[in-house]
Amino acid sequence: MMSQLRRFAAIPLILAVLLILSGSWYTVDQGEEGVVLRFGETVRVASHGLNFKVPLMESVVKISTRSDSRVYDGVESYSQDQQPAEIRISVTYQVPPGETAALYAKFGSTEAMMSRLLDRKLPQVLKIVFGRFSAATAIADRGRLNLEVYQALIAGIEDQPVLVEGVQVEDIKFSPAYEHSIEERMLAEVEVQKLRQNAEREKVQAQITVTKATANADAVRAAAEAEADAIRLRGEAEAAAISARGAAIRDNPGLIDLTKAERWNGQLPTTMVPNGTVPFIGVQ
Repeated sequence: MMSQLRRFAAIPLILAVLLILSGSWYTVDQGEEGVVLRFGETVRVASHGLNFKVPLMESVVKISTRSDSRVYDGVESYSQDQQPAEIRISVTYQVPPGETAALYAKFGSTEAMMSRLLDRKLPQVLKIVFGRFSAATAIADRGRLNLEVYQALIAGIEDQPVLVEGVQVEDIKFSPAYEHSIEERMLAEVEVQKLRQNAEREKVQAQITVTKATANADAVRAAAEAEADAIRLRGEAEAAAISARGAAIRDNPGLIDLTKAERWNGQLPTTMVPNGTVPFIGVQ
């Protein structure tokens, strides 16, 4: 009877021991670090995988080292030209590996860090930087706005256990009246650009017309010059032929009679003019 009572009494003890032993190991996921506390004091940082701790004496706070983002919507600010705006901006951040113990010591958790640090700092920085931009520039040069907000933010949280990876101004809403004026201005700019394109097209067309007219004039001029050269050459050839013929007749007086004989068909005239001469070819 006593032995049975002892066995029953040992069961709770065994269960208690097993429960204590089961609390001596824990796992840390990839992308996390475990801050090991002994009676509330940080003693070490555990990396991902299976780890062990002293039961009842040590506890583990797991902190993510993955990249995360937070969106801030409706942040009110004024541009350089005093245009009110509501801005939607997001920030991408990460607790760097090796900084989890410092983060826990200073803030206690990532959410507490965000609440006490970035949630306060980012709107302040955004208002300062946005105030350096006119409304039109903030819209047209969004990349530079993002860069300057990012640079101002990381300068404002220097030496803090958080890494800001990027800042993105996602949307800027101005007053309806100003947005309407922007739309009208853009339409006017489009119309001006269209007129410029038309003027440029007409200019090019005029240049093409001038080029064609010049080419046609050159062609006509060349044809006229060619015709003049041809006439001149024909005239020179005819003059040379006449000159040669005159020289031949001068040097050979009998050439005229020879030419007459070659051209005579052997017939005498059928009519005679009184006192006229009868054609005759002398033969020696």
